[in-house]
Amino acid sequence: MISSVCVFCGSSDNVNRIYKDAAAIFGAEIARRGMTLVYGGGDVGTMGSLASAAMNAGGEVIGIIPEYLNERVRHLPLTQLMVVKGMRERKAVMQEKADAFVALPGGIGTMDEFFEIWTLRYIGLHRKPVGLLNVNGFYDVLIEFLHVMNAQGFLQTQVLSDLCIETSSVAMLDALTEAQN
Repeated sequence: MISSVCVFCGSSDNVNRIYKDAAAIFGAEIARRGMTLVYGGGDVGTMGSLASAAMNAGGEVIGIIPEYLNERVRHLPLTQLMVVKGMRERKAVMQEKADAFVALPGGIGTMDEFFEIWTLRYIGLHRKPVGLLNVNGFYDVLIEFLHVMNAQGFLQTQVLSDLCIETSSVAMLDALTEAQN
């Protein structure tokens, strides 16, 4: 059973509103299902939209933020805010606290977190499901590239098919639940 979902997403406020709205929908759906949201701890960008919506829907929200970022941002009234030494510790705590992982549209930090957690699943360090929420076609090019990697022999078919790729919050959470079973 998935009781907590870690979401990797962006901290930039300079993004199309569609991404903030999608993050809010996802946060609210996580809360509606009684799952805890684990995320990067910020109050800006899609991170802020995600966490605010989850809290407004009555959900539990755990933010995990490195010390040096914690000093730069305002904070939402989260269920729990964990301040850690750095990014490596942040990712380790996220992995420990979550039962599943999803990347929403984001930048290089999102990609770093997503690929690391997917790689750790691939090499057997966890068996928690991992997904890409492909909002507004954001990940179309990446998904195409993953298929190129597969066709060229650099990404095993099983590893690619193991990744949950969905375009809606409901479908993503359903896919993660099914992948865990």
